[in-house]
Amino acid sequence: MQEKKNKNEESSMKWALQAFVLTFVLSGLVSFISNNGVEKLNIFSSIIILVLVILIGIIFDIIGVAVTVAEEDDFHAKATKKVKGAKTSLKLIKNSSKVANICADVIGDICGVVSGAISAMIALKISNAYNASNNIQFLVSALVASITVSGKALGKNIANKKSTEIVHIVGRILNKNKA
Repeated sequence: MQEKKNKNEESSMKWALQAFVLTFVLSGLVSFISNNGVEKLNIFSSIIILVLVILIGIIFDIIGVAVTVAEEDDFHAKATKKVKGAKTSLKLIKNSSKVANICADVIGDICGVVSGAISAMIALKISNAYNASNNIQFLVSALVASITVSGKALGKNIANKKSTEIVHIVGRILNKNKA
């Protein structure tokens, strides 16, 4: 019994380290690309990038919730009938804690940090373009946070109600990308 507990702890530590490295690399890469890209864009284009980053965060949060609430039983029959994406969907559900961690925590949190940085740049652009007070940053940050939080709240509700459909869509998408 103790041996199994040690293996689980070792596996958890290994996953935490992998999540750290993955988050560090992805965050640095996404931040570098988006910040350097947004810096050179006009206000409207920067806002479009910001909206896309927020949407990505919301979508991946929805996926993370959906895999944790979806039932395996819904996919066993589909997998038996060889419905495309069903086996991949089963794998997602069986690994729901890691999938949810990657989707909601790693990607979702990266999008949150990046959207904050982009919103700061947009506020600076607005301040410079319209001689507005630098205090516009507070308004832009509050707006971005409100949109993100309310979008994720709506997304969680959708994920709870449509978990089977969401997981199956993700399973089919991932299945198409296999060689």
